[in-house]
Amino acid sequence: MSDYTERGDEQMIGEPLAKIMKLMPAQNKEECIKALILRRRLQVWVHSVIYYNLNANIISDSVWSRWAEDLECLQTMYPELAAQVAYADVFEGFDHSTGANLPCNNERINSKAKYLLKIFKNKYGR
Repeated sequence: MSDYTERGDEQMIGEPLAKIMKLMPAQNKEECIKALILRRRLQVWVHSVIYYNLNANIISDSVWSRWAEDLECLQTMYPELAAQVAYADVFEGFDHSTGANLPCNNERINSKAKYLLKIFKNKYGR
């Protein structure tokens, strides 16, 4: 497993991701990386469904872009770990430019998207 943050390549991965990586405990780093990959996959996918299928948004474009860039970077840096994480097939070859090509027929993802949008609308009345 390569570790970009320990080699001084923070410029490659961006400051926010570099900070997250430095906080990971060394003894569980691989599991932490896999958990972060899954988290970013779910965030990117769910918010893409909200944007492209439900015609709404509850996060800014810049937040989505940062998550997508983090995900692309993590999958590039740790391809062996990324392959072990759920939805590897969906995010194979993912680049951070868009979420429009992500599948829109996954019931779990669609349910999460609708649930988050409902909470957002109830809280903010939008």
